[in-house]
Amino acid sequence: MSEITVALLQISAYGADQSSNLSKGVQFCRQAAQMGADIALFPEMWNIGYTSFDHEGPGAHQEWENQAIDRGSDFVSIHQELAAELNMAIALTYLEKWPGSPRNVVSLIDRHGVIQFTYAKVHTCDFDPMEAALTPGEDFFVASLDTTKGDVNIGALICFDREFPESARILMLKGAELILTPNACELEINRLCQYRSRAYENMLSLALANYPNPQCNGHSLAFDGIAFDDNGSRDMLVVEAGQAEGIYLAEFDLDDLREYRQNETWGNAFRKPDRYHFLISNDIHEPFIRTEARR
Repeated sequence: MSEITVALLQISAYGADQSSNLSKGVQFCRQAAQMGADIALFPEMWNIGYTSFDHEGPGAHQEWENQAIDRGSDFVSIHQELAAELNMAIALTYLEKWPGSPRNVVSLIDRHGVIQFTYAKVHTCDFDPMEAALTPGEDFFVASLDTTKGDVNIGALICFDREFPESARILMLKGAELILTPNACELEINRLCQYRSRAYENMLSLALANYPNPQCNGHSLAFDGIAFDDNGSRDMLVVEAGQAEGIYLAEFDLDDLREYRQNETWGNAFRKPDRYHFLISNDIHEPFIRTEARR
């Protein structure tokens, strides 16, 4: 397999103007394909630009919820047609209609226009009124994505998911080689280092697309997951954007990653899962009790 290229679409949205967001997203996908991308990755909840609601305003929540779309909507189907036209996979994010309350999702559309999976954010930010109004996802998914360079096993996390080591760990155990991460928050030094750790400890390639300044602060980035080579420790960073809007390409050599995973000590090579039973306990004690947390 030659290098696979992910286009990190660090682009600003037109608020909740879905028509304008659709047009702009299509435009940037076309540019990404012209630049040689195999996959285009949107920031979080692109269809409404991660727009929240004034939870104190009358009818604001319902108005926001009414902006949710389903997988059969024009917004999704147009991207499916676009993926097939461009021969490029698209990781499309949106607020999805769902029984009860909507979900924050990413649909991985392959280069033939077929949705391989739709992942809903598991770790909703329940301390935030908007995210507390979402239905959390219930599982993590991995799909074998057919690209022109060969097949690659891809999983997805959304924003706050990446702050929990269990999320990336489960995707690694399910066979993921590359994790796509739509994002919508400030990426400061601690979050950047935390994301690097997910690549290191699981021997995974990671690609993240964030909103530019001023909505967020950009810094979309990617790590290849190869922490050591014949010369010793190496920087896994593939690309890190600044704060400006743009398309940032992340190239991954999956042959190198696969060879590295065959020989190194992380991932699932030396784990002892029969010692980890406490990790699935639902017991919560101070100082971590939060009344708004959903389990």
